[in-house]
Amino acid sequence: MKKQDTSITRRKLRSSYATSIISISLVLFLLGLVGLLLLNTRRLSTHVLENLGFSIVLKDDAKEVDIIRLQKNLDTKVYVKSTDFITKEEAARETAEELGEDFIEFLGYNPLPATILVKFYAKYANPDSIAAIQKELQRFEEVDEMRYQESLIHLVNENVRKISLIILAFSAVMLFIAIALVNNTIRMSVYARRFLINTMQLVGATHSFIRKPFLLRSAGHGIYASIIAILLLVGVIYIIQQEFMEVISFEDIDILGILFLLVIIFGIVLNWISTYFAINKYLRMKSDDLYY
Repeated sequence: MKKQDTSITRRKLRSSYATSIISISLVLFLLGLVGLLLLNTRRLSTHVLENLGFSIVLKDDAKEVDIIRLQKNLDTKVYVKSTDFITKEEAARETAEELGEDFIEFLGYNPLPATILVKFYAKYANPDSIAAIQKELQRFEEVDEMRYQESLIHLVNENVRKISLIILAFSAVMLFIAIALVNNTIRMSVYARRFLINTMQLVGATHSFIRKPFLLRSAGHGIYASIIAILLLVGVIYIIQQEFMEVISFEDIDILGILFLLVIIFGIVLNWISTYFAINKYLRMKSDDLYY
């Protein structure tokens, strides 16, 4: 009979441990998703800003050799990420494909100018920097004007700032919720063993002796939960990179390394701290109060 009771007790403990680990791993997984979003916010905004197109319209009498020299000059500028020269013929062909008809045959001439499509680095894709760049480009004889959607630049930069603040606030809320959930899970786990803690006190065990196995086990559970959370994150990252490889991929070793390390540290430390305070509560509690 005693062996059966012991077996039942062990199964209950294993079930309790498994439930605790799974619960914590899910919390860490959600927290990892927020961390992934937070760590990639800057990269995401950079990706958007660096894909804004700016057209440098060239004069009709500009010679091709001068245009090539201008393009090479632009490629050396610190604010230029990439350039692409579009001839009048290429511009006409692309426009005809979009319209679905040959407008040159209708007009009798090609009204489209040759252009150099430029993409700037994110730190220069703002109204002030663009205004300064525009003045600099006007010094080149081949340049007629620079065309871009000024309202779009303002909108993108403003939205990037707003989204960054929203993500930061959301991350803070999720961190608070994660701490509360993990702490509550640990408290429930320790609550189920409150009589064991009291029994150990009655036979003369010191507080540190009682805490030690609980703290070691909680650290182990934190590691197991972190590993499960990381495996789930790897699955999510794999799915995301199929559609948004420019934003995040498995090649981002630094970002992923930081994220996984934070998940492991958070899982161990939070488990350990929550267990420490939960055990202290029952170490100070009187035997009669354990039944309430």
